[in-house]
Amino acid sequence: MPTSKLAQAVTLEGPDAVAFAQSQFTSQVASLPDGQWQFSSWLDAQGRVRNLFHLARLADDRLLLLLRGGDATHFADALRRFVFRSRVKLNVLDECKLGTGESLPMHVVDTRGDVVRMGCGTHSLQLGARVAQDETWQLAQLRAGWPWLPDTALNEWLPPTLSLHRLGAIALDKGCYPGQEIVARLHYRGGNKRHLHRIQLSKAAMDGAELLRDNREFVRLLTVTTHSDSIEALAIMPDETANSMMQSTDITSDDGVAVRILESWAD
Repeated sequence: MPTSKLAQAVTLEGPDAVAFAQSQFTSQVASLPDGQWQFSSWLDAQGRVRNLFHLARLADDRLLLLLRGGDATHFADALRRFVFRSRVKLNVLDECKLGTGESLPMHVVDTRGDVVRMGCGTHSLQLGARVAQDETWQLAQLRAGWPWLPDTALNEWLPPTLSLHRLGAIALDKGCYPGQEIVARLHYRGGNKRHLHRIQLSKAAMDGAELLRDNREFVRLLTVTTHSDSIEALAIMPDETANSMMQSTDITSDDGVAVRILESWAD
């Protein structure tokens, strides 16, 4: 998760901003009211998650995307290739800081001056040039199963692996968007064999690290947070591995990191 870094955020503005987002992203953007946000993602043609983000509708013709991992400039440059004749302008927000605000109902967006607050229930995310940066929101979001994607996890995982259906980031009742056929096939026919878990680690590890057992990867960490002498992480693991771990107290990696499942999320 980000540590004292600037927020990676992009705005989409113009008469076609919502229609363009509807055609590119996985959520039902067209039905999002002003002053609300939703989880959404942008997939590649193989259905893998290129970027995950909060998508907020600030006005009829203005959207704000707060990336949950990845670089905003790289994201905007890649997305511009698909603009063609759409009347939409993409802007990267420079010097935008991310911090924790007071509680605000889930999915509510509140703009005060140059500060945007996104309601997350028990807290809010604040974005702005003069926002005081802090990371107190990280543990609550980790425990809620809200993935934050390190660079090594971009363009790698399918939406059900990251539990994006549960977050409302995937719409199955809208027109085509990149990767839509893969999303529909996995939803209706199954086949996804990896899922998201909240785990406890006995030792500190880096975001995005691979944990090996018998020289084979059995856990891929997404984000790791330390609190009160405990280390928790969101991680991806094969269903077979998770089922085996459910039968024991923990499993130890080749480099001595004991892993225990605390919570699991299916599609």
